Amino acid sequence: MAHVSGMIQVLRTIFLAALSVLVPVSGARAQEDMVAVSIVNGWQMADGSHVAALKFVLADGWKTYWRAPGEAGIPPQFDWRGSRNLARAEIEWPTPKQTMTNGMRTIGYEHVLVLPLRLTPERAGQPITLSVDMEIGVCSDICVPVSLTVTQPLDGGQRRPDPQIAAALAARPYNQTEAGVGRVACKVSPIEGGGVHLVAEVDVAAMGSQEMVVVETGNPALWVTQAKSARQGNRLRAEAQIYHAEGRGFMLDRSGLRLTILSTGDAVDIRGCPAG
Repeated sequence: MAHVSGMIQVLRTIFLAALSVLVPVSGARAQEDMVAVSIVNGWQMADGSHVAALKFVLADGWKTYWRAPGEAGIPPQFDWRGSRNLARAEIEWPTPKQTMTNGMRTIGYEHVLVLPLRLTPERAGQPITLSVDMEIGVCSDICVPVSLTVTQPLDGGQRRPDPQIAAALAARPYNQTEAGVGRVACKVSPIEGGGVHLVAEVDVAAMGSQEMVVVETGNPALWVTQAKSARQGNRLRAEAQIYHAEGRGFMLDRSGLRLTILSTGDAVDIRGCPAG
């Protein structure tokens, strides 16, 4: 249990560090001084789905976060339930950048973020009204949790791709095939007192310097430490610890593991990690 107590202390320290730079702010100031969010209409696909986007315009010196924000970031949350004729919304994340915030590594975006959305209607051929309630973090010298809602009927008659959405789609990480990824394997061993130690090995050529492997489990009840990454030739090795938020045991679904390799160059998105 000593190990669990130590991890709880680490989590508390990180939480307090994040709180130390969080300040409340009015919605008006958030939109005018730090970030403005709008919907880009996009276009309708031949299969009846719709490609749209959320556009975030950040004031100079401010940034917002990727889906896995790093040590001290605020993970974004999106609620689509206010939409009409929407069965499914899938976010296509462009490659983020690594930055430092108060001595801790964070992952996100600066200036302008166009976040592509693939939307599936409940009733094909009928228009979608997109309504998104979101909670995001924006940071400069301070970090601010911001709650926003944007709503817009989408024009399904548009067939030509929007250039800014197309550019954001092109900025996504490479998949395994595109990046020429070879062997992918994960070894998992229990940690005394709870949690598991994960060692991931990926055979892929380096695409830039300052490589960082981000490990995601697909399970919101699990917390993953920042991975320690090291390269030897064409093999990249990453180690991380995974804990249940309630401190209890769990089964790790290897098929739900997602490894993203970030660097100063291109990025690679790897889905699933079999035993090795």
